[in-house]
Amino acid sequence: MVTPGAECKERNTPEQVADYTLKLLNRRIPPAVPGIMFLSGGQSEVEATLNLNAMNQSPNPWHVSFSYARALQNTCLKTWGGRPENVKAAQDALLTRAKANSLAQLGKYTGEGESEESKEGMFVKGYTY
Repeated sequence: MVTPGAECKERNTPEQVADYTLKLLNRRIPPAVPGIMFLSGGQSEVEATLNLNAMNQSPNPWHVSFSYARALQNTCLKTWGGRPENVKAAQDALLTRAKANSLAQLGKYTGEGESEESKEGMFVKGYTY
């Protein structure tokens, strides 16, 4: 996704991210490519989902979806914390994220009812895989 740098003070709206990203893809990716899958790239869970949703509200020749790891698991793992008594709550958190991104890849996500934790950015300066 075409997003501002992590240290940029000005944030773009999901509609701007969608516009910039789809313009880039239209200029460089042949329509015959069946799908484009995005990573979250340090965005918050909600930010990544809102940006994906905005892209799917515009016509494009590809299936535009997600291949997130952290943007699906972050809140889930924090909720679980390795404690057996938190398993159900963690499963519910994962289901919430999965449903949100399922809706976003259809362009039907609203962002309503999201936890504050899911809105926190996940960028880590100097992070390497």
